[in-house]
This record gives sequence, C-alpha cells and structure tokens, in this order.
Amino acid sequence: MWLFLGILAAFLIARIVTRLIRSGSGSGAGLGNVTIAGNHIHHQVFGILIIIATGIVLVSQTPQGAALNAAAAIFGVGVGLTVDEFALWLHLKDVYWAKQGRQSVDAIFCVLVVTGALIGGTSFVTGAVGTADWWSSIAVIGITLALCVVCLLKGKVITGVIGIVIGVVALVGAIRLAKPGSWWAVRRYATRPRRASRAARRYDQRRLERWNWLRDIVAGAPSQEGKADTAGLPPTAD
Repeated sequence: MWLFLGILAAFLIARIVTRLIRSGSGSGAGLGNVTIAGNHIHHQVFGILIIIATGIVLVSQTPQGAALNAAAAIFGVGVGLTVDEFALWLHLKDVYWAKQGRQSVDAIFCVLVVTGALIGGTSFVTGAVGTADWWSSIAVIGITLALCVVCLLKGKVITGVIGIVIGVVALVGAIRLAKPGSWWAVRRYATRPRRASRAARRYDQRRLERWNWLRDIVAGAPSQEGKADTAGLPPTAD
C-alpha cells in the first residue's frame, strides 16, 4: 500500500509541477527546471537515484514494520518519478510534451494497476511445492502469461501488462480483435478482409481521440507535433 501511495503521489506532484512550469505560472512560486552546468536534469534522474539508494537499504538492512513502510513509500516515489518519464528512456530523447510522451501515462497506469492489485494480497503461487494446488497455480500462471503474450501481439500493451495480475483482462484481450497494424493483424488478417474491416472500425480515430483525451486530462496535452518541451521538477520539489 505504501509503495502504491508513493508512486501515485510522486506522479501527481510531478505532473502538477511540470504543468505549472510549462504554462509559466509556476515562476512566481519559484518553480523551474533543474539545470546544472547548462544541462537540464530530468526528474527521472532523481527517481533513479532514489530507487538505487532505497534498494541498497532494503537489501542490506531488511527493515521491518514502520521502517519497511517508509522505505516502500520512498521507493514508490522513485518509481513514480522514473516511470513518469518512461517515454524519454524508451525513445532516448526528450518527448515529455510531444505526442510520444503519452506513453508515460500508459506506463504509470500499468504500474499503478499492478501494484494496486497486489495491495489485496494477490498470490501467484499457492500450496506447497509439488502438491496439486501448486501445480494448478503454475498452470494458471502459464495460461495467463500465454494470454498476455497474445494481447501484446495484438497491439494491446496495457491489456497485456494488466492481465499479468488480473487474468480475466488478459482473457478478454486475447479473444477480442487485434489492433490494425499489430503483429497479429498483419499476419492473420491479411487474408480475412472482413475481420480486418471490423478491427479498423473498432479501433478508429474516434476511439484513439477519446483515449488521448483521458490521457491529456491526467498529464496535459502534448505540444505541436515535432516539438518537445522540457520540464523537470524544480530544486525545491526535488
């Protein structure tokens, strides 16, 4: 739970601060990009350092009780700051406010769903090793992972990731039509024009615009195509 709250809080604060910096309204409060020797320091750098430091503490000290909760929350903050710039380390360039930057919203959504599901005590393997319960859980894991792979091949990345912890999501995603242009659609719908046409209608531009609208409400709309603004956490927030 503390890990989840740390990730969520870091993401929300990072987005609020970066949007204030982007709009220029944050200058009055002393908010601005972190720059060292002329280099813009992205907030994922601070996230990575937090993850490394907290990871070392967790492995070397194995804290318990309140100390473990605090470490989990701090680790979550590092994860939130790092995954908020997922698109940057995926494309190896600053696309925070470009259209590709929306991939960071997808990534943080997946992380929050997975960690949120684990709060309820989700257990992947049950029973003692070698028992019928153990083999049954292993079989379920194998089937679920196979369904997740099918989702990924169908171009449904978010569905595939969420399906790892919520099996029914992977099942539904694997059964339904693939996205046009995905590996599955290119290789299996080439000789099935009716299915390709149904997939094109289901995943049309309006559907994409609705999903983009939700992303933009959470994280802010991207800049004009071809432009990528820079916005990191200010020194006071970092």
